[in-house]
Amino acid sequence: MKILKIISILSIVFLILGCEDKKEEFIKTEDKNIVDSKRWYSNEMAQKGKVVYSNNCAYCHGTNGEGVILPWNQKMDDGRYPPPPLNDDAHAWHHPIKALRFTINEGGKPIGGVMPAFKDKLSSQDVDNVIAHIQSFWSDPYYEEWLKRDGLNK
Repeated sequence: MKILKIISILSIVFLILGCEDKKEEFIKTEDKNIVDSKRWYSNEMAQKGKVVYSNNCAYCHGTNGEGVILPWNQKMDDGRYPPPPLNDDAHAWHHPIKALRFTINEGGKPIGGVMPAFKDKLSSQDVDNVIAHIQSFWSDPYYEEWLKRDGLNK
């Protein structure tokens, strides 16, 4: 339980301090669905993840991870933040794979959000496939920055 609290607190800190807009640092490509051999996942994983994402995530996060309520980083009338974009326009690329898995499995409630937990609905392979699909929205410079931040190992 203590670890869950620590992860929750760290997630909030990352969200507040680490999610400033860094778009000016990177050149984006036109094709946001690039998946190449330099990435940790295969095209097959990303395609399987697309189905799971479409059925479970797209309603809140947008078909292509673009978000559906903008601006995503300002509180709504109910005092909560809207679901963030998952492409490289927001902060998903700031978070290591363990944090992405945690958020999908445990949902947003441990960090003050409303996203439901999917641990009882999705297998660990489904979760990794969804992450692969989400990362296929990220341009190469953002993916490379994620790797430099040790995204695969934290």
